[in-house]
Amino acid sequence: MTKQKLPNKLKKREGSLILFDRSKIVNAIYKASLEAISGHEKARQIADSLSDIAIDIISEQFKDRIPDVESIQDIIEATLMSEGYNQIAKNYIIHRYKRSNIRFAKSTLDLKDDLKLPVNTMEVLKRRYLLKDDNQKIIETPSQMFRRVALHIAKAELNYNSDISVEMVEEKFYQMMKNLEFMPNSPTLMNAGTSFGQLSACFVLPVEDSIDGIFESLKNMARIHQTGGGTGFNFSHLRPKGALVSSTKGRASGAVSFMSIFDKATGVIVQGGRRRGANMGILRCDHPDIVDFIEAKTQKGAFENFNLSVAVTDKFIADVKADRLFELKNPATGRKTGQIKARALFDQIVNVAWHSGDPGLVFIDEINRKNPTPQIGDIEATNPCGELPLLAFESCNLASINLAKMIENGRMNWDRLKDTVNWGIRFLDNVIEVNKYPLEQIKEITQANRKIGLGVMGFADMLIMLKIPYNSQEALNLAGKLMKFIHDQSFNASMELAKERGSFQNLEKSIYAKRDLKLRNATVNTIAPTGTISIIAGCSSGIEPLFAISFVRNVLSGTQLFEVNHWFEEIAKKEGFNLQDILGEIAQKGSLQSMKNISPAIKKIFVTAFDIEPMQHLQVQASFQKYTDNAVSKTINLPESASVIDIRDIYLKAHELKCKGITIYRYGSKDKQVLSFDARQDNELKNPYEVVLAESEYSGGCAAGECVF
Repeated sequence: MTKQKLPNKLKKREGSLILFDRSKIVNAIYKASLEAISGHEKARQIADSLSDIAIDIISEQFKDRIPDVESIQDIIEATLMSEGYNQIAKNYIIHRYKRSNIRFAKSTLDLKDDLKLPVNTMEVLKRRYLLKDDNQKIIETPSQMFRRVALHIAKAELNYNSDISVEMVEEKFYQMMKNLEFMPNSPTLMNAGTSFGQLSACFVLPVEDSIDGIFESLKNMARIHQTGGGTGFNFSHLRPKGALVSSTKGRASGAVSFMSIFDKATGVIVQGGRRRGANMGILRCDHPDIVDFIEAKTQKGAFENFNLSVAVTDKFIADVKADRLFELKNPATGRKTGQIKARALFDQIVNVAWHSGDPGLVFIDEINRKNPTPQIGDIEATNPCGELPLLAFESCNLASINLAKMIENGRMNWDRLKDTVNWGIRFLDNVIEVNKYPLEQIKEITQANRKIGLGVMGFADMLIMLKIPYNSQEALNLAGKLMKFIHDQSFNASMELAKERGSFQNLEKSIYAKRDLKLRNATVNTIAPTGTISIIAGCSSGIEPLFAISFVRNVLSGTQLFEVNHWFEEIAKKEGFNLQDILGEIAQKGSLQSMKNISPAIKKIFVTAFDIEPMQHLQVQASFQKYTDNAVSKTINLPESASVIDIRDIYLKAHELKCKGITIYRYGSKDKQVLSFDARQDNELKNPYEVVLAESEYSGGCAAGECVF
């Protein structure tokens, strides 16, 4: 070890002084060594030896002055080269260059990163979440954002005689978010503690069969979108195209024509200055306009602000299987208007979904079999991503637990998960108390039923950390065990809150009354797609598999960043193979499965969306749905080569497995995709090649769109 006197201080790039830390030099050389050679012990020996040499040089050159970071790095680089470790030096230089690019990218954001988050995360936060002044200048840091949210949500404690102090609750909420263990839905992050104050992600609005009713619903949609919420509609009450309008003696233009008004309005309303709104449009399978509805998105550019789903009944599915005729009815009169071969109609749904990704299906009978408040009314629609079946005017607040943060030493920490669930349920119930509702009808039914949806994200990360392949029976078993645990703990937490705060108002009209259960919330769990909140948390989206191991991301400023899955990097270092030699190949393929120099054991763990058979995707969804009282958002990603028969089988199997809905996406079936294989040109070899290219806000799930909820 060096006998030279070490410097006491080190000057950081922005000019501040910190204590000189020898271990950081050792660690930097160790990491560069580990990428070049195999074996931790040898890499550690090299790091110890070379760091002694580097520190002798530093001590000699900076006897009477304080060294700066760049000078230290120059000396490390020169030491590696002079001692003959050229490959290690190359790795160190590459890492240094990458860090320089990241610092430059962050500097262009003009904001303080007080949590050391990735560049793309910071860009997403800047654009969507961090508060701005009237001149659009960012006025808070990520940590301050979490504090703002925690402070506002904890204020709900003042409404109750709790043994827990408001300050303690605030601190717990803050730490869960700051540590990226728990993240509420986007409107809560955006609006908590602001004049907007609208914190819910999901709404369902009724559409009545009258001009006044239709345009009242349109106005209400605009209010909700302006504050960051998404809306779901069932247009099945509208009379069909060509039906008589008694007041004017004219003919109705039909459900799809009125849907287009909602679509156009959505396109011009920006949510709190952040993004356009999102909608779910639903039509029953027995509506006379069902064929027009199925084909609504086949024209280029049509209904870009809508996801579409057909509400199919058990009878319809039975008629499809038996190849029977199926009746269509005028919703205004209840009279039969005609009949159609159920199988032909189903085949049309499947064919259009193969071409465009829409429509999906909602299994409306299964949804209402699980309706927690059947005496209040039937559920007819869901939120934009399908995970929230809601009554008319209901809203719901969502949050997700980062499962990757629940793993310790290669095992699930069930106690930590239980604690996070308990606090998560409390957080979401508090949201209902401090929320500013856009409509009085929404406030009344939301507070009467108090539906919340605590879910998960980082499921794929968790499986990797546990060394469980996503496409295995073990993964399905764990999914069921995990979600049962979360649901049981959520249920218990809601019952404990009911003791403290009282049950939800409509309890006596709910399915729990007969079981003599006292709950605070009519529902407790939802599996959402997570979208940008999983980018903030740095984890995989919802319960989706990884979409790629390595890829190029278009960040919001227009630059492109090369990203590698964190867990793959860690294992690659442990296994001792050179990342630099293989990352380019992985970025082109996205997947490891065809790579010869990766071991079968690693390939089994690191599977991506298109490596997984469609039915395994579906089985994962069904495993979570079994213990989720709301619904599950999951995209069944299909390769471009998938057939119409594949989609037909998936739709029928989803009904059989008692899913509440089903969404598929066949790669390449839409012109615009947030995930694609992008053609590039190799400047040296003049050969064309492709890389996996992801847009700034894509975190997994449907490659055709984004979800910020």
